[in-house]
Parts: sequence; structure tokens; C-alpha cells
Amino acid sequence: MKAEQFSTAVLEWYDRHGRHDLPWQQDINPYRVWVSEIMLQQTQVSTVLNYFDRFMASLPTVEALAAAPEDEVLHLWTGLGYYTRARNLQKTAKIVVAEHGGEFPRDVEKLTELPGIGRSTAGAIASISMGIRAPILDGNVKRVLARYTAQEGYPGEPKVARQLWANAELFTPHTRVNHYTQAMMDLGATLCTRSRPSCLLCPLESGCEAHKYSLETRYPIPKPRKSVPQKRTLMPLLANREGAILLYRRPSSGLWGGLWSLPELDDLDDLPHLALQHSLELGQQQELPGLTHTFSHFQLDIEPWLVRVEESAHHVAEADWLWYNLATPPRLGLAAPVKKLLKRAADVLNAGESS
Repeated sequence: MKAEQFSTAVLEWYDRHGRHDLPWQQDINPYRVWVSEIMLQQTQVSTVLNYFDRFMASLPTVEALAAAPEDEVLHLWTGLGYYTRARNLQKTAKIVVAEHGGEFPRDVEKLTELPGIGRSTAGAIASISMGIRAPILDGNVKRVLARYTAQEGYPGEPKVARQLWANAELFTPHTRVNHYTQAMMDLGATLCTRSRPSCLLCPLESGCEAHKYSLETRYPIPKPRKSVPQKRTLMPLLANREGAILLYRRPSSGLWGGLWSLPELDDLDDLPHLALQHSLELGQQQELPGLTHTFSHFQLDIEPWLVRVEESAHHVAEADWLWYNLATPPRLGLAAPVKKLLKRAADVLNAGESS
């Protein structure tokens, strides 16, 4: 199948079967496309739908995002994971407002100079919202092309990535690039799925090398497996007389950067020192069910303890610590496991009050 036949088949399929009613396909502009693309990185469409609508309702323009408190941005992102995306989102918004007059550059190279925007995301913004011919190679498109060409080698290897990009460039048409880009993402998301692809419904079936030899699930070649390191931490949920939980803001860089989290200890023997640091008197201690959170490069086993404490009248609150009111929670960015643990603590505390 020649390049022109490839794109024609994809576009004809898109006109009949593609998705046309996603929120970011309405009122299309660079800001909305950019936010959706960042949210969709390593996250399924079904998960992003509610987040996108809520984000746009609170921060409808790049100017609003640039001016928003960081806590508000992280609060709106809570649960989506990979929080560096949210911080880079706001960094880019501030640059676009300060250096580009609130307008996204109409150039793929200049777009990639903005924090958090790689070549594929820049291509999506340029093609979908600006009509500029630019290839993309997100996870879905990578899978379609790797199967179509039976591309050997792990796509993360530079040589393999170069070949996939060359094919992405080759097949991208010179017209209707906005629809083609969306169509390729749709193909990977709805038909050319990771397992059990719907090959008989695919417009590229006749030219697909992987399908020809019934090797669809062989491609893309997976990353060579490494064992995932295990780490462990103890997280105390210090609850005061009002049932509020002590949280602290993590450093802006690193794991859960800028989010509010629970203290982390090696074991319970470190609890008196933490209490002394905050002029707290320790009371009843209760172990909660453990929690395992998987990151991209390790697993974290969390041992949570609910600890009742009494505050000293002489205690002075520190800048990066606060009492999180479970009944009327403030709008803060919370790491997903911390949010779960706060819910568990609330359930236990409420059960205690009603008994």
C-alpha cells in the first residue's frame, strides 16, 4: 500500500467510524489540544474525560492557567499521576503568556522548546489545532506503524525510533492533517489495541505485515524486562482532636514534587521524634491496611498508621506543613495513594465518632 493509499484508507475509515465527539474536539484551539495531549500521555481516554472537563471549567485559557496558584493546578490533576506533567503545563503556560503574547508558536521546533512538549505532542498541537503538516508518534500510532511495517526492535532504541518516525513522516498526508492525526490515534485506541486487535475491521488490514503472518501481538517489540525494585515506607496519619491530618508539601522536584503528602518514617521508633518536631503529644496508634503503589521504575509498599495526637498551645505552624481538614478538605494537590489513605483515616475516625 503506497503512502497516499495508506492515508486515504485511514481518512475514509475516520469519516465513518472515528471519534468526533471527544471534549477536546469541540471548540478546537491550541490550548485545549495541548492540555488534552498532556493529559492523554500514559493515560486512557476514559480516565481523561472528566479531568479535562473539570480542568477547562476552572482554567479555560492559557492566561488562567498561567495565573493560577500551583496548588489549584495540582488539585485539578490529583489522581492523574505523573505530576511533572502538571508542573510543566503551568511552566509552559507562563512562557506562552510572557514571551508569546498568549499565542502558541505556529512551529513544531519552537513548540518542542516549551517544557513538557516533545516532538509527538508538538506534532499533535500543530496538526490538529493549526493545520500544519506534522507527523506524530504517540503510543497508539507507534503500535499501528510497528505492526503495519513489522518493525523489529524495541521502539525506545534510537535506531528503531528513527525508522518509525521516518514512516510516520512518509504516511502523513498534505491535506486534512488534523483529521489524519486524530484518525491514527483513534485506530490505535479502538482497533489496533495492545491485545486482541480487531484486524478484520481495520482499514489497513490488506497491507499490514504483522497481520499477514498472524504476528500482530509480537509488535511493537516490548522493552527488555528488568526486575522492579521494591521500596517500603511507614506513613503516619497524625490526627488532632478535630480529626484533621498533618500533611507537608514535598519539594518541587523529585517524586510527587510540589504535592501535599504524609510524613515518611523508617519505622514506628521514629514517631516520637516527629511528634517532638511539631510539639505533639502521642496518643492511640492504629495500623491501617497496607497499600502498594506502583511507579514506572519501582514499587512502594506503604505501611500506614493512624495516630491520635494532642497539639501544644505553644506550637508554631511551619510553612510547609498544614492540618488537612477531612470534613471540609482544602483544594490541594495530593498524590493518589495519599488521597486513598486520607479516605481510610476518615472512615475510621467517623466510625469512632458514631460508635
